[in-house]
Amino acid sequence: MNIPTIKYQSQSVSKPYFIAAMALFAGQILFGITLGLQYVIGDLFFPYIPFNVARMVHTNLLIVWLLFGFMGSAYYLVPEEAETELHSPLLAKVLFWVFLVAGALTIVGYLTVPYARLAELTGNELLQTMGREFLEQPLPTKVGIVVVALGFLFNISMTVLKGRKTAISLVLLMGLWGLALMFLFSFVNPHNLVRDKMYWWFVVHLWVEGVWELILGALLAYVLVKTTGVDREVIDKWLYVIIAFALMTGILGTGHHFYFIGLPGYWHWIGSIFSAMEPIPFFMMTVFAFNMVQRRRREHPNQAAVLWAVGTSVLGFLGAGLWGFIHTLSAVNYYTHGSQITAAHGHLAFYGAYVLVVITLISYAMPTLRGRIANSQKAQAAEMWSFWIMTIGMAVMVLALTGAGILQVWLQRIPTQGAMSFMATQDQLAFFYWIRIGGGVTFLLGQLLYFASFFIGGEPVRLDNAAGSGGRSGGSMLGARPAQRA
Repeated sequence: MNIPTIKYQSQSVSKPYFIAAMALFAGQILFGITLGLQYVIGDLFFPYIPFNVARMVHTNLLIVWLLFGFMGSAYYLVPEEAETELHSPLLAKVLFWVFLVAGALTIVGYLTVPYARLAELTGNELLQTMGREFLEQPLPTKVGIVVVALGFLFNISMTVLKGRKTAISLVLLMGLWGLALMFLFSFVNPHNLVRDKMYWWFVVHLWVEGVWELILGALLAYVLVKTTGVDREVIDKWLYVIIAFALMTGILGTGHHFYFIGLPGYWHWIGSIFSAMEPIPFFMMTVFAFNMVQRRRREHPNQAAVLWAVGTSVLGFLGAGLWGFIHTLSAVNYYTHGSQITAAHGHLAFYGAYVLVVITLISYAMPTLRGRIANSQKAQAAEMWSFWIMTIGMAVMVLALTGAGILQVWLQRIPTQGAMSFMATQDQLAFFYWIRIGGGVTFLLGQLLYFASFFIGGEPVRLDNAAGSGGRSGGSMLGARPAQRA
């Protein structure tokens, strides 16, 4: 007897979003390794893929694949949380292809057309929005993102409104709406440079250290509800406290980007104090994850998803919390701003907080979308190895960049006389850059093993045999507690 492993058929629309996210993730890593090589081999792929274009593609792929991951996650969990079918599965499928085609054409444009020419061809003179880091997208792409986001939010909001309201779905919805609203500042490009940078940070910072943290908390809470069997009320209380601290510290913590752009000096105090408190919600998230796993009332057969969830909380705290804290005070940031220490923080924060939480949801959801509760033990073992290999690769990159940043500050920033020039300093950092490349290649190997785990054979755990199996490894608790639906 083959029992469906998803409660609502419309959850299946999340599958192409997950597949696209992982494909774009692979592209992001390939361009990241290319950038690492260009740091030490300056003319690599020049003039076909110059450094500025490779960097633009690398960062834009990061944003786009995470958005695909967020949307796929929402399409998967919201019907189950709301206890109703998705409002319009057709709309979700149409928006998927619109977003994918628009994103692909934009990347092709970056790679084949000089950026200034691309701006002319796409009507940038009508509304000048191009030329800012992370927001390099041509005007038609930005408009397309808004259209896709509005259609997506309409679909998700209508589903939540007609069904059950839970803390997880409401926090997720608030984060998704905040993401869309903050992106509207990307259309504001004033001639005053101070205002321009301020509005730019409204998008970049209030995404990654504001509304995205709501999405992170909701996705992590959902997976822990499903895999641990801990009462929803307990997880909800943790979620509310974490989100409250995240918003309180994240919004005013934006001030650590206002130190040296021409805004009043009181931002030195506001930014320093509140951004120094930003590790608190991430530390709480770590305690939360370990607490829920420790208090679990069942052993879910998908232990790989549990590992990704715990990894999210730990590495999110290290990257966004600890590595952010070490250079967030204005007196320290005066020397470290824009150095390789910033790059170390950015890489580990994105990986720990957002890359891992999307993979957590995919690891939990993809087996169910393929008709099973969990992949085989052999496939899960490969997936867990991929977590450790990717994490080790990221750790090597981050430590190398941290070392490079410390040396960069020592040689270039601290001396008041005889400071080394930027390019001369870069020559001194070559050793660290080569180590960074080794970490990047290791990360790529882990990523390839993760992809391969989806094709590894063995007996998958299905709902019908999970309920009847004994022992700790399978889903015996799923059958033993039939009334304990999360």
